[in-house]
Amino acid sequence: MAKPYRAGWGVRASNAWMRTVIRAGLPMWTFRVLTVPGRRTGRAIQTPLAVFEQHGRRYLVASYGTVNWVCNLRAAQGKATLRHGRHLESVTAVELPADQAAEVFRASLVAGPPQVPKPLVALYRRFFVLPYLDVDADSPPQLFRDNARTHPVFEIVSG
Repeated sequence: MAKPYRAGWGVRASNAWMRTVIRAGLPMWTFRVLTVPGRRTGRAIQTPLAVFEQHGRRYLVASYGTVNWVCNLRAAQGKATLRHGRHLESVTAVELPADQAAEVFRASLVAGPPQVPKPLVALYRRFFVLPYLDVDADSPPQLFRDNARTHPVFEIVSG
C-alpha cells in the first residue's frame, strides 16, 4: 500500500522556487504553473506541474493522488491557465476514464517529464514518486488501471 502524500516544508519551498523560476520564463523543460481557483476561497492557486506529451496530446498526471490541485481543477470544471514566463494559456483539463488514463500514467512514470535528463528522472522517480504509488515501471497494465482511479490524468485542451 502506497503511503498518503503530504506536502512538507521541503515540497512547499521547492514549489515556491519552481513557481518563481517558471513565472520568470527561465527554461524548465515542460514544467508550467497551473492556476486554478481554490474550491473553497475562489482565490487563484498556483501549482508548478510537468506537462506530459504523448501522441501529440498534452496531459497533467496526478502522481501523488487526489491532491489539492486535482480537487480544485475538478471544482472549476477543468477551467484553468498554464503559464510559462509571460505566456498564459487558457485551458480546459478533461479528466480521462481509468482505461485511457492508465496508458498515460504508465508512460509518464516510465519516461518522466519530457526533455528532463534521464538520470534526474530516475532519481526523482525513485525517491519522490514511487513511494506514493502501488505500481512501478514493470507493473502489469491492470495494476495501472487500478491505480489510475486514485491518480487522475487530465488531458489539456487549449481554449
